[in-house]
Amino acid sequence: MPSGIPKTYDGCMNINWEPLRQIIQAHQRFVISSHVRPDADAIGSEIGLARVLETLGKTVRIVNTSATPANILFLDPTRQAQQLGTAAKPEDVLQAEVHIIVDTSSWAQLSDVGKLMRESSAKRVVIDHHVSCDDLGAVEFKNTSSEATGSLIFQLSEALGVTVGAEAATALFAAIATDTGWFRFSAVSAETMRIAGRLIECGASPPAIYRELYEQGTLAKMHLVGRALNRMKIDCDGELAYTTIEWSEFVESGAVSADTEDLVNECLKVAGTKGAFIAIEQQNKQVKVSFRSRVEALNVAAVAEKFTGGGHRVASGATLAGPFPVAVGKALEAMKEAVYAARGASPASTASKPVV
Repeated sequence: MPSGIPKTYDGCMNINWEPLRQIIQAHQRFVISSHVRPDADAIGSEIGLARVLETLGKTVRIVNTSATPANILFLDPTRQAQQLGTAAKPEDVLQAEVHIIVDTSSWAQLSDVGKLMRESSAKRVVIDHHVSCDDLGAVEFKNTSSEATGSLIFQLSEALGVTVGAEAATALFAAIATDTGWFRFSAVSAETMRIAGRLIECGASPPAIYRELYEQGTLAKMHLVGRALNRMKIDCDGELAYTTIEWSEFVESGAVSADTEDLVNECLKVAGTKGAFIAIEQQNKQVKVSFRSRVEALNVAAVAEKFTGGGHRVASGATLAGPFPVAVGKALEAMKEAVYAARGASPASTASKPVV
C-alpha cells in the first residue's frame, strides 16, 4: 500500500468502509474504471457501484479502456460504461474529483485510462479482491479472500445504508456468479450465499442471468470451442492440461474473443488435473494466457506474475509477447515448474512427456 495512505482492512481482511463513506460524502464527481477486456465482475461491479453513488446524489461516469463485450452488455442496459476514445473523451476522466478503480490494482490492466489517471489530480480509490497489485497511489479497499469484487460492492452498499435496485442487483449477482463458476469454486462461503440471497430479494433473477451468460452462444463459438477442445493436451503425468487458439481461427470461424470466456475451465474437467492454462493469440499478435489451479499448493498468481500479470492463487492471467509458439512454450514451462513444485518434485527429476 502507498506510504502514508491508511489501511482500510484488518488482518482478517475485514474492510472498514468508513474512510470511503467520508470520501463519497465530500465529493460530487466520480469516474469508475476497470481493467482491459472487462468481464462480468468488472462491468457488474461498475454498474452496481454507479447505482449506489447515484442513489446518494452523485454524478457518475464509467470509462474503460476496452469496450464492453457483447455477451455482458445486458448488465448495462443504459450503456453507461463507455470506451475511452469513442463515447468517452480524456476530459471526462480528467474532470473527476474521485477516480474509483474496481476489480484490478494494476497499471498495466488500466492501460490508456491509467495513463490519464497519472495526469489527473483526482483522489484515487481501489476496490478489489486480487492478490497481485501495483502502487496506484490510491486508498485501497481490498479483501483478497473475497470471491468477487461484486461482493465488496454489495457490502459497501450495506455499509452506506443503500438498498440496491433490480438493475444493480442483476449486475452484482452476475459478477459474483461468474467469478465463482456459478458458486462452485472454493472461495464460495456462507457469506457468498447470503449476499446472493439478498440480491435475489432485490430483484436479481438467476435463471434469466444464467440464460444471458451461457445460453446465447453462436454456432461460430461452438466451432471455435470444438477446435480448442480437440487439441487439448496433458502434461506432468496428467496433472496439467492446456489448449491454444490462434488468431487465424477467430477469422476462419467468425467467433469473437469473448467466446473464449471461461474456456480454460474445460481443461480442469479432465480427471487428475491440478492445473490448466489456455493461450489465446490476439489480433495484435500478443498472447493472452489464463492460468487455473484446483489445489492450494499450485499458486498460479505467482506464475502470472512472472509475465507481469497477476490475479488469484487459483485463477490468474497474463499477456505475453509473440510469436505465438514461443509464448505458448514459455507458459507451458512456467506451469510445469509450478506443478512440479507443488508436489515437491523438479521437472528434471520426473520424465514426463506431453500427451496429445
